[in-house]
Amino acid sequence: MGSCFSVRIKAESPLHNDVNSTYGNKEGNDLSCTSSKASPISVPTTPRTEGEILQSSNLRSFSFNELKTATRNFRPDSVLGEGGFGCVFKGWIDERLFTAAKPGTGMVIAVKRLNQEGFQGHHEWLAEINYLGQLHHPNLVKLVGYCLEDDHRLLVYEFMARGSLENHLFRRSSYVQPLSWSHRMKIALGAAKGIAFLHSDKVQVIYRDVKSSNILLDSNYNVKLSDFGLAKDGPTGDKSHVSTRVMGTYGYAAPEYMATGK
Repeated sequence: MGSCFSVRIKAESPLHNDVNSTYGNKEGNDLSCTSSKASPISVPTTPRTEGEILQSSNLRSFSFNELKTATRNFRPDSVLGEGGFGCVFKGWIDERLFTAAKPGTGMVIAVKRLNQEGFQGHHEWLAEINYLGQLHHPNLVKLVGYCLEDDHRLLVYEFMARGSLENHLFRRSSYVQPLSWSHRMKIALGAAKGIAFLHSDKVQVIYRDVKSSNILLDSNYNVKLSDFGLAKDGPTGDKSHVSTRVMGTYGYAAPEYMATGK
């Protein structure tokens, strides 16, 4: 798991501008997804290339009809949350065949569907695949697969039972209980471990979107960082920094980065 083929699939849709956006949140989960088992740690063996899908051996390519069936035709009552990319729907697939399953059976998934009129687009969709398709760590959300069909762009994740940290901090739902101090410490440590992995010498990825709505929690309050649409490779060789157009969400990004772009 985590090894990557050198084969690349061309993504032929034009890139959309990577517009800065704040991810919204509907009652319930933001991007509610991930695993009950810890993922092994792995780092990319193939450089990420802009404009191409790096075909990972553990990602499944779904058809649009498969995901339409799995989410019961993207029914409104299946919506887990909504952000800058689009809505996230709850669905079910067979654990072995990865085909659509009846509600309440098989593996629960979260399906993120691109809003064609939204702030984000193909570029963010592609970045999510190329990062999460190669990076595996207990504190990163697990990407199951994706859909690239006509104008449809979808991402499929494992389900996160407790939704986002934002839900718990701001009591987005009536069933959400205040976090105990032990859970707060566990969440802070898990998020820090995920970021430390990304910033390690072997990975060198700048996350650029650390905020409570992108910190997901499983049933045991284990943390998974999500949403890599704004991620960027860090400096290489003798370079000390990477200069970029300022991205992310105001109020969460480091002040010196917001001021300098470094």
